[in-house]
Amino acid sequence: METMSEFWTLFNYILLGTIQGITEPIPISSSGHLIILREIFEIDAEGLSFEILVNFGSLIAVLLVYRKDIIRLIQNGFRFLVSKDPDAKSDFMFIVFLVIATIPTGVIGLLFEDKIGDLSRAYTVGITLLITGAALWIIRNLRGNKNDGEISMKDALIVGFAQSAALIPGISRSGATIVAAMLVGMKQETALRFSFLLYIPVSLGLGILSVGDMINDPDMDALMIPYLLAFMASIIASYFALKWFMGIMARGNLKYFAFYCFIVGILCILFMR
Repeated sequence: METMSEFWTLFNYILLGTIQGITEPIPISSSGHLIILREIFEIDAEGLSFEILVNFGSLIAVLLVYRKDIIRLIQNGFRFLVSKDPDAKSDFMFIVFLVIATIPTGVIGLLFEDKIGDLSRAYTVGITLLITGAALWIIRNLRGNKNDGEISMKDALIVGFAQSAALIPGISRSGATIVAAMLVGMKQETALRFSFLLYIPVSLGLGILSVGDMINDPDMDALMIPYLLAFMASIIASYFALKWFMGIMARGNLKYFAFYCFIVGILCILFMR
């Protein structure tokens, strides 16, 4: 009986890590889906360390997928600082705009952390998924013309505030930032790159601020293996989901994610009060 219980615990954490990994890159809200799964299957995985680890798994996947862009940005950023090489300026400014876009999420997250936590219910997620679906539907046919070097500070701030809206469960982070990026005129490829490179400082910041909480987590020792399995599942699922989503973006099929959000949102509202 004890063995069965241990197996079920491992399965729960692997399932949540996989769902987090699949839903983090695509615009359907990873936090919202974790809340829905917990209520449906009565899965108890509320620990902050779990949240941090599975998000860090998604971060590793993003770093792997965009490693060439990251290396180029770092190299050109330093080159511009040292030599003021005009050919490196656009990459340097891209980094600056990523930093600027990170600020709204950090400030709003710190100010409203407790109130945001009160929204972690499947019924609320249903409502916010409908909002996510509506936003995706609005930009489904947009084709911008701004490349990386044509982003402005105003564009960065708009995308940054859109990302802060995704602190609310059910509002997709990738969806909110991509919608905002495309509304300000970015090309699909640029919008996608800016969105996921923007995920890096936010995720790193969360991890750094939460190191103390992880060290003091009373469940860490007992749940070390489930946590690690969920972490690995998140890396693998995020990597393949992101590669798949990049193809979806290239073909302009965002409307299907809008349909999905509408369906899941309505079901949550009807059946998960």
